[in-house]
Amino acid sequence: MPRLRKIYLIPALLLLLFGISAIVFFKLDLGPNFIRSFAKETQKSTEDFLNEGKAIFRYDTFGSEEFWGQTLRLHEAIKGSQLGGVGPGLSPRTALTLGLKVDSEALPSSLVKQLKKGKVNLDDPATTVALLKNDAVVGVKGFFNSEGQLTSVGIQCALCHSTVDDSLAPGIGRRLDGWANRDLNVGAIIALAPNLQPFADLLQVDVETVREVLLAWGPGKFDALLVLDGKGFRPDGKTAAVLIPPAFGLTGVNLSTWTGFGSMTYWNAFVANLEMHGKGRFLDVRLNDPEQFPVAARAGLWNVKVEPDLISPKLPALHFYQLSLQAPKAPAGSFDQRAAARGERIFNGKARCSNCHVPPMFTEPGFNMHKPEEIGIDSFQADRSPERMYRTAPLRGLWTHQKGGFYHDGRFATLLDVVNHYNKVFKLNLSEQEKKDLVEYLKSI
Repeated sequence: MPRLRKIYLIPALLLLLFGISAIVFFKLDLGPNFIRSFAKETQKSTEDFLNEGKAIFRYDTFGSEEFWGQTLRLHEAIKGSQLGGVGPGLSPRTALTLGLKVDSEALPSSLVKQLKKGKVNLDDPATTVALLKNDAVVGVKGFFNSEGQLTSVGIQCALCHSTVDDSLAPGIGRRLDGWANRDLNVGAIIALAPNLQPFADLLQVDVETVREVLLAWGPGKFDALLVLDGKGFRPDGKTAAVLIPPAFGLTGVNLSTWTGFGSMTYWNAFVANLEMHGKGRFLDVRLNDPEQFPVAARAGLWNVKVEPDLISPKLPALHFYQLSLQAPKAPAGSFDQRAAARGERIFNGKARCSNCHVPPMFTEPGFNMHKPEEIGIDSFQADRSPERMYRTAPLRGLWTHQKGGFYHDGRFATLLDVVNHYNKVFKLNLSEQEKKDLVEYLKSI
C-alpha cells in the first residue's frame, strides 16, 4: 500500500507544481513600462542588426585578402611597377572601364571638388591606390603598411552586387546596394593577377587556359561553378559564365540563384568561402560527386573548415540586411503606363506569365524550379547544379538589369525576345501589340 501511494504521489506533485507555475505566469502583470521598454529594445536591436549586416555586405572581406593579395598578388598589378608592383598598373580610367565603381560619399570633399573640375589624373595608378586608401572602390578593400604602401587587397559582397548612381561622373556616385553590376568584368580583373597558378593547379590546366577562360566571361558575367566542375565553355563554344543577378527583392523567395542550389544563406556561405576565398566553414555533400563536380570532389570543396572562422558568425546579419533590400520602383517615364496596364492583364491572363511568376514576388511560392524542357531551353547550365533545373527568376526591379540580356546567360538580348520565346514555346498566339504591351508591363514591375 505505501508503494502504491508513492506511485500516485509523484504525478500529483508534478500537477501541483505545474498549476502553481501556470497561475504565476498568467497572473504576471508586466505593466506598460515593461512593454514600452521591450518594444524600444526590440527596435534598437533590429536597427543594430540591420546596420551590422549592411557593414558586412559593404565592407567585410572575410579574410579574402590572403588569397587575392598574398597568393594571387593582385595588388601588385594594381600598383604597377612605378609603385613597387608589376606591369603598367591599374589607372582609375581603366578600372572604370572594367566596371569597378567609386563611392563618392567615401571621398574627401577636396577630392570631389578636384574631380568636378577635371583636375584628378585618372590615368595614374597612384590615384587608384589613393581611392583604395579612402575605402572608395566599391567591393574592393586595400591593405596598407605603416609606410602607406599597398600590401594586399580583399573583396567584398558589394563588388558584384552593388553599383552607383553616377551622380558625380560615370561610375562614380552614391552606392546602390543589391543592384547587379552588369558593367563589372570580373574575369578580366582576375586575369590581371601576376599569379594565376593556384587556379591552374585547382583546375589541372595551364595558366594560359585559365586566362582564356577568364577573359571570355565579359562584362556582367561570372562563373561560380568553374571551381566545381571545371567547365569553362559551353558545347557551342560560348563562355559558361552567367549573368550576375541582383541581390534585392528576394524577401519570400525560396531559391535565389539561376539554378537553385540553395537559399540565400546557403549561397552567401558558398560564395564567401569558395568564390571570394574568405576563411570559414562550408558543407554540401552534394558536391562530393566526382562525376558531376570533379573539381570540388577532388579538392574537398564540399567540406571546408578554416579557422578562425571569419564567415559563419556574420551570415545571420548579412542575410537580414539583404532581405531589407527592396527592388526599386521603375522611374516615371521609363515605360508607357497605358500600355503597361494592358500588359498586366495579358501577364495575368492570355500569356499565363503569372502561373509561374506569381505576384507580388513574381516567382513561385515554394519550390520555384523547372526542368529545361518545361521552359524550352537547353540543359547545359541546369546540369551543372544538383537539381538539374532552372529557377523561376523574380521579376521585381527588372528595369535595373536589362544590360547584358535576359535569362541566366543573356541569350535573349531584349524583353521582346523573351516574350517571343514563350509565345512560341507555349503557343500563346499573342498579337504584336499584345507583345509590346507585355514588355511595357515587365519594364514597370
